[in-house]
Amino acid sequence: MIQYVSNTGGGKPVDFETAILDGFAVDGGLYVPETLPKVGKEQLMKWKDLGYVELAFEVLSLFIDRSIISEKELKNILQTAYAPFKKEEVIPLYQLKTRSQTYIMELFHGPTISFKDIGLAFLVNLINFFLERKKEYLTLVVATTGDTGPAAAYFSAGKSNLDTWVLYPKGLITEEQERQMTTLQHANIHPVGVANCQEGADDLDLIIAKLYANQSFKDKLKLSSVNSINWGRVMMQMVHYFYGYLRIVDTVGEQINIAVPSGAFGNLCAGGLAREMGLPINYLVAANNRNACLHRIFSEGRFSKEEIIETASSAIDILIPSNFWRLLYFRIDKDSEKIKNWIKEFATTGTVTFDKKTFEKYRKGFLSNSSTDKETLDIINEIYTSENYLLDPHGAVAVVAADRLRVQLEDKKVLCLATAHPSKFPSVIKQALHTTVLPKVATHPSIETAKELCEKVHLCDHKYLEKALIHAMETNWDLTKEK
Repeated sequence: MIQYVSNTGGGKPVDFETAILDGFAVDGGLYVPETLPKVGKEQLMKWKDLGYVELAFEVLSLFIDRSIISEKELKNILQTAYAPFKKEEVIPLYQLKTRSQTYIMELFHGPTISFKDIGLAFLVNLINFFLERKKEYLTLVVATTGDTGPAAAYFSAGKSNLDTWVLYPKGLITEEQERQMTTLQHANIHPVGVANCQEGADDLDLIIAKLYANQSFKDKLKLSSVNSINWGRVMMQMVHYFYGYLRIVDTVGEQINIAVPSGAFGNLCAGGLAREMGLPINYLVAANNRNACLHRIFSEGRFSKEEIIETASSAIDILIPSNFWRLLYFRIDKDSEKIKNWIKEFATTGTVTFDKKTFEKYRKGFLSNSSTDKETLDIINEIYTSENYLLDPHGAVAVVAADRLRVQLEDKKVLCLATAHPSKFPSVIKQALHTTVLPKVATHPSIETAKELCEKVHLCDHKYLEKALIHAMETNWDLTKEK
């Protein structure tokens, strides 16, 4: 049986269902498969012409025992998950005209128009499948920098086995992202706008960790999460690396580069694990904005927490790339004791400087870059002006990185991930295009509709959040159970 263990070594191995429903491992670590499956050239050739959902079935089947989910059940979950997507192929690709061998992977054609739909469409439906089968109920707690929250709320809405609390830093996400959460009127969706988050969503992650550590509260409300700490998110995101690769190569076995706008490292971790499995990736590029948490890790060997900077690419304004510990576990031969000690050192001192041997191990096959807002805005303007194609500010960060690192990328194809629709960032787009009127391509019907709807939201100051959240969640739980 395929089993899952904590990357910090605590607890016993668990099955796939337990890993998904628990979110965090019992010792607070992150679940990882005991071994990563390997995918060779022959297997990739068989997958070459598969559609996205069919490919997802094949990749996910490597991680899920049939005794946990049957072939028919997995196919049904996938079909249900991706039915709301607007494009038949789920993830279209666009080849840039102004850059040789450069492709944009459009990960934003789901219902909340961001790449978080890709992972959460499956994960939330998967969790609900398990809960219905077990006749159980779960409370999801999610922190968001703007895109995870809307996707988690959308796919949870109306599901009778789920209650979802979405925390966001008030004023640090766009109004458009906020309204995607607050205009949902479903009784099981609870957006929480938190004021005075000095370190953005990282402040919210710390509160969630405290809620998990409160064992009696966790047990009573049956807490779990669909943030990228959940193995299901990372696992599902591996699929679009295989999909993008197979779509742009002329010959299976050809190496390509992939540039990923990055913050918490969940998406990029998925790419790193896909390569560990055998996907022929030359370089993965960690494309950071000025917060540069990953750029420091991959260029200096330093995992450190600096003061947060508000940027045009707000969804990656993140200081603590928690999923880095997941990839590092595999890069250092699954030495969980080292992972545990580094995490403890970071919690105590706010920084970890890796030894030279570890640095060389984990950075192999990775490049990184830190982009300024000016570079981000200039790229948006240049590509829109030259070929009438509009990037969002996060996809733009990926293109900036690919441009800057072009020599190291060795004249191989480059796949840049575009992680959100530009309509979610109207003020940035106006600034980039030097206009007061958005072009039609920078608007989206769902965003426009949300402007006209009533909002439902809890508001709280970060100073009181832990206590206030426990009160609100317990009160809601008790009222729900009385019905």
